[in-house]
Amino acid sequence: MYKEKITQLSQVCDSTVEYTYDDYYEWLFTERVELIFGKVLPMAAPNRLHQTVIRNLNTLFGIFFQSKSCEYYPAPFDVRLPVGIKKGKYTTVVQPDLSVFCDQEKLDQKGAKGAPDLVVEILSPGNSRRDMKDKFEVYELAGVREYWIFHPIDSFVLPYLLNEEGKFVGLPAVHSPDILHSRIFPDLSFSLEEIFPT
Repeated sequence: MYKEKITQLSQVCDSTVEYTYDDYYEWLFTERVELIFGKVLPMAAPNRLHQTVIRNLNTLFGIFFQSKSCEYYPAPFDVRLPVGIKKGKYTTVVQPDLSVFCDQEKLDQKGAKGAPDLVVEILSPGNSRRDMKDKFEVYELAGVREYWIFHPIDSFVLPYLLNEEGKFVGLPAVHSPDILHSRIFPDLSFSLEEIFPT
């Protein structure tokens, strides 16, 4: 049976269709999108402030993880989360701003298949709801152990830690110039002055 090639984002905007990673992987358009429970969510182009924060985090993560067995990946990097699987096919594929994996079995040539240990998302005006609600929920369901949400405009971070019941527990917000400490990587800590531009 002939399968139509998908070359434009407008061809996958039918909200009644539940897409899978197999569909996603075949699309030929250049716009970046994510899938959450089979629904296509276009990604806005990041602004300069977002990119400054990710650049600074990349530098610190690069130094910290270079001698570790865990690996970190900046976006774009496809992470297939084990939530909403239909007939053995993934329906949730996200591109976290940064993701850290300690289980090498989750990594493959296409990206990752399974929950990261640590996820970092950086808010921009166009993605706040997605990172604070939609992705928060799928990261929690998938079992992400630690989740950091960076607020660049107000220079603070909301850290969350997964508890024994599989629910995110909000930890106290960390404001620049205070120190952000990872709970799952005890040696990973840095001043937010190093991240947020002054």
